[in-house]
Amino acid sequence: MKYSLVAGLLALASLSACVDLEELNVNPNNATQTTPGLLLTDIAYDAFSETSTTPAYASKMLVQTDGESDAQVYKWTRGGFDYYNNLRNVVKMMEVADAQQSDAYKAIALFFKAHYFYKLTLTFGDIPYSESLSAESQSLFMPRYDSQESVFEGVLNDLAEANRLLTNNNTVISGDIIYGGNVQKWRKLVNAYRLKVLITLSGKQTAGSVNVKSTFASIVANEPLFEGDADNGQVVFLDQQNNRYPHFNSSGFGSGMYMDSTYIQALKERKDPRLFAIATMTPQAESAGLEVYDFSAYDGGDPTVAYNLVNDKAAAGRVSKPNQRYYKNATNEPMVLMGYPEQQLILAEAVVRGWITGDEKNLYESAVRSSFRFFETYAKGYSAYMNAGAADAYLQNELVAYNVGLPIADRLKRIVMQKYLPSFLQGMWNPFFEHLRTGYPDFRRPEGTSIPYRWMYPQAEYNNNTDNVKSALQSQFDGSDKISDKTWWLK
Repeated sequence: MKYSLVAGLLALASLSACVDLEELNVNPNNATQTTPGLLLTDIAYDAFSETSTTPAYASKMLVQTDGESDAQVYKWTRGGFDYYNNLRNVVKMMEVADAQQSDAYKAIALFFKAHYFYKLTLTFGDIPYSESLSAESQSLFMPRYDSQESVFEGVLNDLAEANRLLTNNNTVISGDIIYGGNVQKWRKLVNAYRLKVLITLSGKQTAGSVNVKSTFASIVANEPLFEGDADNGQVVFLDQQNNRYPHFNSSGFGSGMYMDSTYIQALKERKDPRLFAIATMTPQAESAGLEVYDFSAYDGGDPTVAYNLVNDKAAAGRVSKPNQRYYKNATNEPMVLMGYPEQQLILAEAVVRGWITGDEKNLYESAVRSSFRFFETYAKGYSAYMNAGAADAYLQNELVAYNVGLPIADRLKRIVMQKYLPSFLQGMWNPFFEHLRTGYPDFRRPEGTSIPYRWMYPQAEYNNNTDNVKSALQSQFDGSDKISDKTWWLK
């Protein structure tokens, strides 16, 4: 037995000398190399499913009754650089796509890169851009800040390059939870998003080397865009773990969260039936036996008064809450990153501004009808109020009907309001930035309260990238870092 044991040990030692022990320990069920398709699934889900109730307070859709919301009263301070964490995965996807010579995946990575940097620069102003995300590849841990104009130029150039890489590209995209591998639909999304960025710069002639107006017109004339609802850039949720609607079972809806009277009134005065799918009737109206379709059954809390006064009104049963579908329906509605209605309204605005020619009334009405179809499809139990007939009737409302003879300001207000009204829990801060750009809608607030233009830089930048953040503040605001500082895109 002793001889056999020694022989066995010698045989094992011989084997270990010939075979790498790391090879013996490889789990065949775990991938050792990533692919762009594997990365795309998580990247797309994170970007397309992003939602939060916080922007709804700033955009006068929600009020709080059990405390003061910083967003509701515009007293926020520092923002976060969390999007850089998302961008690290995007950069990795781009690197893998380059290694595999996959133009389609590289193009989609460029789209996500543009998307996140667009959001970051709107939030802060100048940001780390050209030198950011270089810690691993270049050991660059303290990136300099690029001007907001340069960031916008870079975003638009990346989107243009993404469109070029997708042109005549027949690659089938794996890991695609948005368009099921359809590369041409991604190209439409890229171009629609280019229009979104360009209309953001409606107050500017150029962004670096990019001419805003002529670039917009060229895209409309030469590139594919969304053709209908089926092209919406959206993520559809499933009733399974980690794939459910983000607000499903959220406890926040059951506490001090109520609807803002500003938002409720905007829907009511337009006789907008989307209200029925967005808010609940007040408890008082429900007790009185009012019907769901009775606009007088809805009301909100006043965002200009102390929260305890709103709480008193809510306790009396006179304030609506968000519709229960938002937290009781596991699938509810898709989250739309960029959709056909928004594109059509952007095109309508461009006609009004003289950037392109077209039928602005038809563009506007096609956006409204598409939005109604969205609610008809996904707001379970409310479809009868959002059918085609309801949309036609709605478009005749005095505050909704589109007339090319109206003053430009009135037409622009109608266009922007039709972006705003259906955007509850959709689009994150889009309605807020639209307000900064156009002044619409008017956000009611206490007298003497100013709307901020930005967020202060994160404290971590002062701690770890001191010289560069101070240089950025000096070049933008003479050293100031306040939420009242106006950034380049708004000047």
